[in-house]
Amino acid sequence: MAFDAGEQDLKQQFRAMAQGSQSLVVAFVGITNGLFPALDRLGKASADAMAIEARRDAGYVRRWCDAAYAFGYLEADGEKFRLSGTGAAMLPDAPETLVPMAVQTVLNAHVAERAAELTANGERPGEHVLGECRMAAPWYGFMFETTHAAFFEQEVCPAVPIFREVDEKGGMIVDLGCGNGWYLRALARRCHAVHGLGLDGFDENIVQAKRHAEAEGLDGRLRFTLGDLHDFAIGAEVDLIAMNRALHHVWEKGGEAFLARLRTHLRPGGAVAIWEPDWPAERSLLRSPSHRHLAFQNLSEHVQGNHLLCAEEIVAAFRAVGMRPEVFRFRGGAESFVVARKPA
Repeated sequence: MAFDAGEQDLKQQFRAMAQGSQSLVVAFVGITNGLFPALDRLGKASADAMAIEARRDAGYVRRWCDAAYAFGYLEADGEKFRLSGTGAAMLPDAPETLVPMAVQTVLNAHVAERAAELTANGERPGEHVLGECRMAAPWYGFMFETTHAAFFEQEVCPAVPIFREVDEKGGMIVDLGCGNGWYLRALARRCHAVHGLGLDGFDENIVQAKRHAEAEGLDGRLRFTLGDLHDFAIGAEVDLIAMNRALHHVWEKGGEAFLARLRTHLRPGGAVAIWEPDWPAERSLLRSPSHRHLAFQNLSEHVQGNHLLCAEEIVAAFRAVGMRPEVFRFRGGAESFVVARKPA
């Protein structure tokens, strides 16, 4: 069967897309097995020497080196390899590291497979689906931190007045669903008088958060402890409750009631700061580069029992519980910060 020029171009386009995905999953194998850092330490080495350095099976490492060479992560000199510029960008500590893209690609494939399976029966198994992707799970905190922390610290904090106000009074901030603590650490680096408490439902996240805070010398101002978003206790009224990309995880179980509960934990004049992907009011926006990723994320969230929220939905719920909301938008309107104040 003959294909016309347009069909051939389309096939070429999809082959390129498929190879891009293959490239990132090859990188993922190297990231999760420490092969990029091992070769970085060695400078130039054979596959067998890399396997010894990384304490991995030599047979797998040899095959990985060929794949990494094919996709441009490694350069070869005979039987010895060294990192290319692209390979060096897959080091976790590289400036503008590309590690999150590789981790996200593998996670997306896993969620897509689960969505394909569950579409037949309508089941929504919940957030443990992410934990099924065992090799990616330990990288989730790193992925969020490297993707969002600098943006939050450098762009959001200066533009949203509540953070400066809480800093000026040396106030107390609670981060619900804190992950590895990156949000509070970024805030504490910029706001030198604030104190923070991070709550998260996963032990590994709390372990990582404590370790990072101690390494940065912030453990005197920041505490982290286990706490379920659906059943948390703060113990005292606070100045600010923050949730970054977590409100949609509790929304379908009663969003308005949840916000009313947050209000009870605030001091008079205190505030809630909600950071969420902003689901667009117009479907046509989903085709724009700034919003396209939201469409896949919303499919992923459905598997987990959630859905993405639009800022107006959050604003209406805050008003219904007697708080005064204000919306700040970033990243071409794909991200929103809703800051809602409790009356003084």
